[in-house]
Amino acid sequence: MLPFMILLSCSDNAEKRAIENARDVKKKEVVFNNINRAWKFNTQPVNATTEALAVSWNEWRVFLNELSQKPQSTIGAFRKKAQTLSLKVVDLNNNIPIAYSKPEVKSRIAVLTSKINSLNLYVNLADIPDKKVTALIAEVNIELASLQRIIGEIVLKSQIPKEEGELDMIRLLDTTRAIPTIPVKTPVMIKEGGLPLKKINK
Repeated sequence: MLPFMILLSCSDNAEKRAIENARDVKKKEVVFNNINRAWKFNTQPVNATTEALAVSWNEWRVFLNELSQKPQSTIGAFRKKAQTLSLKVVDLNNNIPIAYSKPEVKSRIAVLTSKINSLNLYVNLADIPDKKVTALIAEVNIELASLQRIIGEIVLKSQIPKEEGELDMIRLLDTTRAIPTIPVKTPVMIKEGGLPLKKINK
């Protein structure tokens, strides 16, 4: 009777493990399908400026190229791609063309970097929160478009002709070009012997 009960218990445990494994496989399949459907990054330039930028700014071109290559087959491929994107987005801080090396551009790159790093973190968890991953993909697309718009605005502003006297006003407001002030020598009254006080310059 005892061997039969042990055999029955082992059989029950094996069946439970099989059910749990099947459930785990199904869950991972659902997570993979959700991420696979959502993994679409809009790498198309939104204006002529950012289209030309891919030629002059190598780091930007490489980053967009990585974004456009969708992983295939396994969740492991998505994990590897997310790790690569985290490395490439950091490189955007290197060799920014002088015309666009401005605080507003750098702040957008910082936000984009934060989103990509979060994506990398979630995709590489043992239990992937697929809803957070799909939400982050959408946020990355928003930040990509925002960065490109800022760059386009910088170009538009640079093309607006300056009004007469505006350049002179800008120069006057530039504190680095200010004329240094020379200290004025103040007269000091001194007394020599019993003579009356007289002015001398210090």
